[in-house]
Amino acid sequence: MICLLGGTFDPIHYGHLRPARDAVEALGCAVLHVIPAAQPPHRSAPVASAAQRLRMVELAVAEFPGFRADDRELRRGGPSYSVLTLESLRAEYGSQPLCLLLGMDAFLGFESWHRWQDILDLTHLVVLTRPGWTTDGRAAWAQERYGDKAMLSRSAAGHVFFLSVDPQNISATQLRTAFAQGGTVRGLLPEAVREFICQNKIYM
Repeated sequence: MICLLGGTFDPIHYGHLRPARDAVEALGCAVLHVIPAAQPPHRSAPVASAAQRLRMVELAVAEFPGFRADDRELRRGGPSYSVLTLESLRAEYGSQPLCLLLGMDAFLGFESWHRWQDILDLTHLVVLTRPGWTTDGRAAWAQERYGDKAMLSRSAAGHVFFLSVDPQNISATQLRTAFAQGGTVRGLLPEAVREFICQNKIYM
């Protein structure tokens, strides 16, 4: 089973990394691809350059065994549509199960994604939730695809699985503001990433 985590990562921080680590361990994934977006379709342009964001991801994943920095969206350029990335990964991994990790906000907006129905033919969706969250009232298409952990490993794609992880109240906006204002950020992101940002004065 291969796990995937996409995002702007402007900058990458423990709010991304720790829930992903928990998910990888819970699911028994061999590898997690951490994929920085070139041009995120649903948000404003990143502050850091593509090269800087990729380097921050490379520095961050060094702390986490099995995590890989994946630059395929940056190499492809243009809008970073997940369906194109997943088609590339499916070609690479054949029939192995793929699990796309999503936060709840991303999942709730999933129907606005480019060719979202096709995504479900390419990967499972693993939605990272806070403890106590329930699946009541979700869209019919999602309810029809609910699966458990065993189902994820038995098929290549198509299921929706909700996984409770410890919440990390960290945001990239919070970190950019802290860097700009000289606030403390230690413990919120890998130290190597913090040093890289300071050395290159990315958000200052």
